Amino acid sequence: MTKWVYNFGAGVNDGHAGLRNLLGGKGANLAEMASIDLPVPPGFTITTEVCTAYYDNNQNYPADLKAQVDTALTRIEEAVGRKFGDGAKPLLVSVRSGARVSMPGMMDTVLNLGLNDSTVQGLAVGSGDARFAWDSYRRFIQMYGSVVLGVDHHRFEEIIETAKLDADVIEDTALTTEDWQRVVEGYKAMVAEETGKPFPQDPADQLWGAISAVFGSWMNPRANTYRRLHDIPANWGTAVNVQAMVFGNMGDDCATGVCFTRDPSTGLNEFYGEYLVNAQGEDVVAGIRTPRPLSKAYAKPGEISMEEALPEAYAELNKVRDVLEKHYKDMQDIEFTVQQNKLYMLQTRAGKRSAAASLRIAVEMADEGLIDRNTAIMRVNPAALDQLLHPTLDPKSEKKLFAKGLPASPGAASGAVVFSADEAELRAQKGDAVILVRIETSPEDIHGMHAARGILTTRGGMTSHAAVVARGMGRPCVAGAGGINVDYGAQTLSAGGVLLRAGDIVTIDGATGEVFAGAVKMIEPQLSGEFGTLMGWADQARRLKVRANAETPLDADTARKFGAEGIGLSRTEHMFFDPLRIGAVRQMIMANDEAGRRAALTKLLPFQREDFAALFKIMEGLPVTIRLLDPPLHEFLPHGEAELAEVAHALGMDEAAIKARAEELSETNPMLGHRGCRLGVSYPEIYEMQARAIFEAAIEVAKTSPAPVPEIMIPLVGIKRELDITRAQIEKVAKEVFAETGKTIEYSIGTMIELPRAALMADVIAEGADFFSFGTNDLTQTVFGLSRDDAGKFLPHYVEQGILAKDPFVSIDVDGVGALVRIAAEKGRATKPGLKLGICGEHGGDPASIAFCEAVKLDYVSCSPYRVPVARLAAAQAAIEGAEKNSTD
Repeated sequence: MTKWVYNFGAGVNDGHAGLRNLLGGKGANLAEMASIDLPVPPGFTITTEVCTAYYDNNQNYPADLKAQVDTALTRIEEAVGRKFGDGAKPLLVSVRSGARVSMPGMMDTVLNLGLNDSTVQGLAVGSGDARFAWDSYRRFIQMYGSVVLGVDHHRFEEIIETAKLDADVIEDTALTTEDWQRVVEGYKAMVAEETGKPFPQDPADQLWGAISAVFGSWMNPRANTYRRLHDIPANWGTAVNVQAMVFGNMGDDCATGVCFTRDPSTGLNEFYGEYLVNAQGEDVVAGIRTPRPLSKAYAKPGEISMEEALPEAYAELNKVRDVLEKHYKDMQDIEFTVQQNKLYMLQTRAGKRSAAASLRIAVEMADEGLIDRNTAIMRVNPAALDQLLHPTLDPKSEKKLFAKGLPASPGAASGAVVFSADEAELRAQKGDAVILVRIETSPEDIHGMHAARGILTTRGGMTSHAAVVARGMGRPCVAGAGGINVDYGAQTLSAGGVLLRAGDIVTIDGATGEVFAGAVKMIEPQLSGEFGTLMGWADQARRLKVRANAETPLDADTARKFGAEGIGLSRTEHMFFDPLRIGAVRQMIMANDEAGRRAALTKLLPFQREDFAALFKIMEGLPVTIRLLDPPLHEFLPHGEAELAEVAHALGMDEAAIKARAEELSETNPMLGHRGCRLGVSYPEIYEMQARAIFEAAIEVAKTSPAPVPEIMIPLVGIKRELDITRAQIEKVAKEVFAETGKTIEYSIGTMIELPRAALMADVIAEGADFFSFGTNDLTQTVFGLSRDDAGKFLPHYVEQGILAKDPFVSIDVDGVGALVRIAAEKGRATKPGLKLGICGEHGGDPASIAFCEAVKLDYVSCSPYRVPVARLAAAQAAIEGAEKNSTD
C-alpha cells in the first residue's frame, strides 16, 4: 500500500527535512522541527504524489487516501484531547499548501477549519472567550468562502465595514461578540446567495473541500505564472498540511508573526521580523492591520516591539532562532504563534534574501564556521549578482506600467525618449539622460546605444543586436516589446491606449522587461567587501576559465576589473562602424577590383592596429581571441535614400552606383549567405589586412608590456578547405611581419564552431585548428532553423505552452545544440588531445549553460563584461556540483 499521509508532532514524525520533494518544504520542515523537540502543533502531510495522482486521474483521489487521512486525524485528536466536529471540545485544524520550493502567497490556506454553528459554542465555552470564538468562526467562513467556494473576498469586507460603521469603530479588534455574531449571520446569508447553497456545516465536508482547494490552487493563474518565472515544473505538485490550530487571537497574551534569523535586506546578523497581538497569521501577511517590529532594534518611536510586549515568548523565540539557524545552517524565515504566552512554531524555511544579503550571510556564516566555503559559494544565486552590478528600481516607488518586453540586459534606467542614435549622442553630450527607442537596432546605432542610459526595442529577442550590444556595454535593455507601436515620423510610441512623445520620460527595467511611463526612483549598486571575498573563493573552486567578449578599451577594462582572464571574442566588425573608419570600409566595398580594395584597406590598417594594441595592453599578456570579419558586406552600406546621398557625397561617387552595389550585395538570407570565412576566401585581402594589424600591434605592445597572446579566429567554417585557405593567408602575413620587424610572437589560429556541419566534421577540421570556440548564438539558429531577431515573436509562447522549457537563445538547448557541442568536443580532441575549447555565444554568461560547459570539459567560457562575475560564480558552482556528483557515483 502506498503511503500517502505522513504524521508530524506529538512524538510521531514520519518525515524529515530530506523528504522535501515528497512532503513539500513546509511538511518536511514541520517534521524536522518536531523531531528536534521544538514546539510544533501535531498534524499530518498529504504528499505531493497525491497532487500528481489527483491531476492524472481527472481530479480524483487514490482510493485508500481517505482511510489514511482519517487515521492521521484520529492521532491529532488523541494528542490534543479534542475531537473533530465535537460540540463540547472541538478540534480545529489549519489546511495549508506546501510545494517543494517556497512560493509565497501563490497558493491557498484555510484556518479554523471544523467550526460550525455547534462547535463555535464549544470553542466559546472551552476558551472562556465568546468573542474569540465568534471572531474565529467569521475568519473561517471568510477564508473558506473565498478559497474553497470562490466567493469574492470583497463581499466579506463589505459586511465587516458595515459592522464597523454600525458600531462606530475603526479597528476589527474593537468589534464585540454580538458584532461578530451578526457578521457571521451576514456571511452565511451572502454565501448562500452567491453559491446557491448553505455554508457547509459538516467538518468532514469542510476538510475535503479545503484539501481539494489547495490541490486546485497548484494550477491557479498566479501559481502558474510564478512557476514559469522561477522555472518550477508543474509536475512537482504541492503537498497539503493539516495541523491542529493554535490561536494568536485569544487576547493580549496571544500573538502571531513572521521573522527572519537575519535581516533579509542587508544580511546583518540581527533578529528581524513583525508580529501582531491578538491576531491570526493571515493578518500579518494580508496587510489588514499594521504589524509591529519584533525586536527593539527595529522599533520606531511609539512602536511596542514583541521584545517588550511579550518578553518571555520573545526570549524563547530568540532561542529557537539560534537552534534553527545552527540546525539548518542557513538563514531561516519562521512563522510562529503565541497562545496565552506559549510559543508554537508553524513553519521554517530558507529565507528569501536580497543579493547583497545573500553575499553577506554566506561569507559571515563561513567565517563563523557554520558552513564551509564551498557551501557559501553554492548559497549565492549567480544571476542575482546582476542586482549588485546595475542600478535597480526602488520597490517602494510608485510605477505606472506602460508595456512589457523581454528582459534583455539587466539594470534599470530612466530618461527622455529619443528615436535616433544621433539624437541620443547629441543630447547625452549636453548631459541629458536618454532612452534610445528603436523598432530594432543595427550596428550603425552603436554610438547612440553607448550614449543612452538604456535601450528599448519593439523587435528582436534575447540575443538580438540590441540585447547583445547592451549587455556588452552594461546598458539596461528591454527588447521585443511588441505591444509598443513606434512611429518614427510622428516621433511617438504608444501602447494600451497611452501615447508618449519624444522627450517624455520613460523608465525601463532590464531585469523584468517592464517599461514604465515617467521616472521611477532607483537604487544604485554597491559592491561590498563580501563580494570580493566570495569571488576569491569561487576562483579557487572553479576549473573553467572566464573570459569576456570585448572590442573596445572600455569593454576590456571593465572586463578586467570584474576578473576576466582574457578576451574570448573580439568582434572586429564592431570596430568598423566608427565614424573615422566607416568611409574607408565603404570605399573598400565599392571598389571594382582588388587594387581598389587594397588601397582602401591600407587606410584601415592603422586603425585596426590601434584597436588591437589597446586591447593587448589592457589584457597584459592574457589571451585575446580576435574574430576576423564576419558579417556580410552590405551591412556596412547605408539603407535609406538620405544616407545613400550623404555617403555618395562623402566618397565622391555617383549615388546610383552606390545603390546598385548595395542591391548587388543584398541577400535573401544574409545569416546563411556571403559572410564569415566565405568573405576571406572571396576577398583574401580583407583577412590579410586584419592579420597584419594583429601581428604588428602585438609586436609593438610586446616592446613595453607583457607579450600578447593573439588567438586568431576564423568564423563560419563548415569545410576544412575553407580553414586551410584562410589559415595559409594568415601564416603568410605572419612570416612577412616577423621578417620585416625581426621579432616573433606566439599566436594560434582556430575557428568558431557555429554550423552543424562543422560540429559533425570536427575531427577533420581539428587537423587545421589550434582551438575551437563554440559560437552558440549562430549554432542555435542553424540547429533550430530560427532567426534570433524574429523568434522573439513566438518563442515566449513556446515557453509558456511548455513546447520549450527555456528560450534556447538564453539557456543552451542541451539535447540539440548541446549534443553537437559534445560531439565536436569529443571529435576535435580525438584528433588533437590538447585542443583548446571555449564558448563565446551569449550562453557564456548563463549559469545553466556554464554548468553544461563544465560537464563537457570546455576550457573557458566568454561572456559580456558585466556577466563576468556571474560566470565566475556559476563556474565554481558547476565545479563543486560536478565533484560532489563524482564522489557519490
